[in-house]
Amino acid sequence: MSTLFSHFFQKINHILPQEGNFTEVLNSIAVKPKMLYFYGKMPENVVLNGFDRRPKCVAIVGSRHCTKYGEEVAYQLAYELARMGVIVISGLAYGIDAAAHHGAVAANGVTVAVLGTPIDQIHPRGNIKLAEEILAKNGCIMSEYAQNAQVLHKVSFLERNRLISGLADVVVIVEAAMKSGALNTAMHALEQGRDLLAVPGDITRPVSMGCNRLIRQGAMPYTCLDDVTSLLFPGAKKRQKKLLMGDTELETAILRVINQGVRDGEEIIKTLDIDVAEFNQAVTMLEIKGQIRALGMNQWGLA
Repeated sequence: MSTLFSHFFQKINHILPQEGNFTEVLNSIAVKPKMLYFYGKMPENVVLNGFDRRPKCVAIVGSRHCTKYGEEVAYQLAYELARMGVIVISGLAYGIDAAAHHGAVAANGVTVAVLGTPIDQIHPRGNIKLAEEILAKNGCIMSEYAQNAQVLHKVSFLERNRLISGLADVVVIVEAAMKSGALNTAMHALEQGRDLLAVPGDITRPVSMGCNRLIRQGAMPYTCLDDVTSLLFPGAKKRQKKLLMGDTELETAILRVINQGVRDGEEIIKTLDIDVAEFNQAVTMLEIKGQIRALGMNQWGLA
């Protein structure tokens, strides 16, 4: 093990589900974990609309033997959600799970990995470096199995899936064969009343068959980020449209460019082909009206 992971490995924390703001949701699932053991930091509550609330959480899971397309979908979804402050939850397995964790880490976001092994047995061993990166970004690695616990892996990995879905508000299945742990997670999500989405796939690929069947049985298809965010933040789309409307064409154009991810003032000027004076006047008015905020160093973000 590397030095960084060894440091976290020496401190195993534990908590009763009902004792934590982030974990108390697990106290309402059918089979409650008796105790949770973890490395790192449990996600903290956030202030939304003036209230202290549990952060929004999305589970992204799928096949270990995934396609490049599946990896890209999982990575990009996790990346975009993490940028918004959403907690990404997965199982630290190879394939889709790892891609989701990597996406969240790349966005400097928080991700939670739920193990199907005792807390002192990071599995698979090939993902120890990823585990280190998760912890280094204030993420968390947890298990319901204590250090040195004796478990039957065929059972324990299926049992942990109820925790992955139980911690989430929304569950997204990216790729899954007809018999897979991801479909087991989907079953738990439905039992727990979580919103379930599945990524449509090539009908000739085995790893798409599970997702396509889920959609046929009523799961929502995942086709774009808005499919998830509209479930997490109902009503936000209308507010965003209002927020992106300025009092002039130039103000509206600047708002929309910033919303697309362009933050640097010089880049905005170049993108819109306007002069500096026009830009300065427009951003001053937008800042006064509370629609944008200065981030420093001529960087701008939506308020």
